[in-house]
Amino acid sequence: MLDLADRDAVIAQLDHRRRSLPQLARLAELGAQRKDVNDRRIELQTTVDDLTREQRKADTEVEQVKARKQRDEERLNSGAVNNPKDLENIQHELVALERRIGVLEDAELEIMEQLETAEGELSVVVEQLAGIDASIAEAEAERDQQVAVLDEQAAAALSDRKDMVVLVPDDLLALYEKIRAQYGSGAAVLRARRCEGCRLELNGSDIREIAVTSEDTVVRCPECSRILVRTDESGL
Repeated sequence: MLDLADRDAVIAQLDHRRRSLPQLARLAELGAQRKDVNDRRIELQTTVDDLTREQRKADTEVEQVKARKQRDEERLNSGAVNNPKDLENIQHELVALERRIGVLEDAELEIMEQLETAEGELSVVVEQLAGIDASIAEAEAERDQQVAVLDEQAAAALSDRKDMVVLVPDDLLALYEKIRAQYGSGAAVLRARRCEGCRLELNGSDIREIAVTSEDTVVRCPECSRILVRTDESGL
């Protein structure tokens, strides 16, 4: 019974270690960092895309106004327009178009500067994301290695447990499993009048009662209800 309890303790410890690997906490931390950085990447990528569209639109507007200005200059220089009023209108329009080109080019330059800044920030964030992904891959590899070792140890412990279980009477095993489900362990040694399961010392009357109980009778701790295994060190 004690061997079975010890084996169950080993299995529980291995399961706890598996769920408490430092790599798991590290991966959770890296996952949170990645989410924040990736959110920033998406934000910057959206900004870059928007500014790229704005730049193309600005380029198109500048080219359209320049094309119109060129047509007016060609008309003016061709001599085809003789009416003084028409000539004056063309000249006024050329001045307005030149001013419009200046405004559009200034706006285009501002967009280009914003785009360059956003692309630079995006490049930094993409590099950060790549670094985090590399750290995640490393932590996952370490986790998988540790899990493989623990799983192998757990499989061996479970195999040993299977061999032990067949040696325990069915009714005693059922009681043991019921107690184990409640307290995490189903049996404990009675050492120096102390239950090693709940770590409490039994009072004198309980000890006297156990002392006169036959060896083949199941004895349980009056405090935690675990099955008590008596030995020469029990202090009876």
